Amino acid sequence: MNLPTWITFSRLLGVPFLLYGLHDPTVTNRWICLGIFLIVASTDWLDGYLARKLNQVTDLGKFLDPLVDKLLVFAPLLAFIELGKIPAWGVFLMLARELTIAGWRVNQTQISGANIWGKLKTVSQILAIAFLIAPLPDSWKLPTLILFWVSVGLTLISGLIYLIPQSSIQTDTIDE
Repeated sequence: MNLPTWITFSRLLGVPFLLYGLHDPTVTNRWICLGIFLIVASTDWLDGYLARKLNQVTDLGKFLDPLVDKLLVFAPLLAFIELGKIPAWGVFLMLARELTIAGWRVNQTQISGANIWGKLKTVSQILAIAFLIAPLPDSWKLPTLILFWVSVGLTLISGLIYLIPQSSIQTDTIDE
């Protein structure tokens, strides 16, 4: 395993700490979880940058990076469901999109990188989760929920944009 792949793998270490801290969401624990989450989320950019810069892009890295991203997103979202901060059906829509794309990719011979919509989805999810983790005053409840729903919307839009061109390419190939 190369350096970018190790960085990707190391992001997994943040998941248990996030789950533990959000299980007992005191103000202190939430600040600690916010720090952990932001550090771990920032390494998502770092591993991709290093992989391209050092010419160390691998199939393992292309597979592992989105998997780790999903674990980092869904671990705190599941904790927020348990805490009653967000509705389960919103998280279900996000999970359904991720599983659909993952299932679609299984049959692909080449794994493509994220487009602008996938990047917007990721940024919106990170922002929403960061605001959900942060021990903000009650006046931030509505803006935080709006961020959550924007991330759900971008998650669904990015999935549709990914699938629609892919299915038309496959249909064109079958029709020929």
